[in-house]
Amino acid sequence: MNNKFKKVILLGGDIVILYFSLYLTLLIRYFNTELLEIHFWPFSIIFLLWLIIFYIANLYNLNLAINNLFFFQISSKALVVASLTSVLFFYLIPNIGIAPKKNLFIYIIIFTILFYLWRQFYNWSLKAYLPKNKIAFIGYNKLAEELIKELQKKPHLGYIISLIVNDTDKDTNINNIPVIKDLKDLTELIRKNKITQIIFTNDPHQSPELRSALFNCLSLKINYFSLTDFYEIITKKVPLEAINQMWFLEKLNENNKIWFDYFKRFYDFLLALIILLITLPFWLIIAIIIKITSRGSVFFIMQRLGKNHKIFKLIKFRTMREENNDYSPTHINDQRITKFGSFLRKTRIDELPQLLNIIKGEMSFIGPRPERPEIAKELEKHIPFYNERLLIKPGLSGADQVSGEYHSPSQEDSFKKLQYDLFYIKNRSIYLDLSIILKTIATVLSRKGV
Repeated sequence: MNNKFKKVILLGGDIVILYFSLYLTLLIRYFNTELLEIHFWPFSIIFLLWLIIFYIANLYNLNLAINNLFFFQISSKALVVASLTSVLFFYLIPNIGIAPKKNLFIYIIIFTILFYLWRQFYNWSLKAYLPKNKIAFIGYNKLAEELIKELQKKPHLGYIISLIVNDTDKDTNINNIPVIKDLKDLTELIRKNKITQIIFTNDPHQSPELRSALFNCLSLKINYFSLTDFYEIITKKVPLEAINQMWFLEKLNENNKIWFDYFKRFYDFLLALIILLITLPFWLIIAIIIKITSRGSVFFIMQRLGKNHKIFKLIKFRTMREENNDYSPTHINDQRITKFGSFLRKTRIDELPQLLNIIKGEMSFIGPRPERPEIAKELEKHIPFYNERLLIKPGLSGADQVSGEYHSPSQEDSFKKLQYDLFYIKNRSIYLDLSIILKTIATVLSRKGV
């Protein structure tokens, strides 16, 4: 069972619980379910908002599908936000035709109980009951070792590593996984272990013996993945250590993204213009507070690298003191950041002026973060394919910003950021953009900005 299907089951279960809770609410409140028709559409709007809130809260991330305190905390926060949203909805639209006070209160209690029971059952099922994908690794290296450890730590993802084929290893098992060296027994072992997926760490074209053994497995209906592709599926980033120039030639297919890029430019411009018009009255207030709390200009303008190495001037609200400031990259607990600047950064309000960069076509809402030319010049000397992040426009937010990790401008962290950037460049789509936008909203609301 693949992860997409698991998420469909999870979403479907949530939808069933949403409507079943409404049915029980009306039954308890009125001892009559005929009023369901009147309540159906108003509550359907609420349910859509709830599902968006659950997505923003990361409740459809299978990595978090564990029955532990952290899952309980994020679920509780999501339910509180969803409940408050429902209250606002009904009281801001008083002519909706129903009296929601007691109904909503009863509904929230019923749904909370059923939701936790359903999610606890689902999370337990992922680990203990739902069908697993049994995997065999053909070859073994550092990247394969990293993946194996990751999957063993997260059994709820639904992968079991049953076999490793590695003729260069002296051990008979690795991390309690059997290792075989003789390809003659491969077909029988795959059949015996009911392997559903095979991961290649090396190119099978180089081994006639391996090709012959795998050819005999055609009837077993096995899915084959390269190590780089499987790594992307699990981690949502590209393994820089395992790719070369051919990876870009074979995987990017930029010609297929032309129409998406045109559409992206359209909604970037339209959305940026709408947000600019809505927020413009607040810019004066922000500007006044910046001037009152510290000396210097309201805006911070600095050169950044754009698409195809084109340099542009990035605009932000100033968040740092100008006195004794060498304008080196910021770091955690940077003393140059003002108190109001810290608030602007954590809420991402300091980036509002970049709407002008988006309208001008220099940036997009979603893409790799723009880097300083001098820093990029140094990083490209040490990080392979660093320049390839400039194949698309830089973004206000991106895959790295919503990864849950803090990455500084250091060489080591820039290496990690590039892995997320290349994943986005390869897989960019309307769905992925929407997903990152929703997760960015979650980051802003949680005030995890740096």
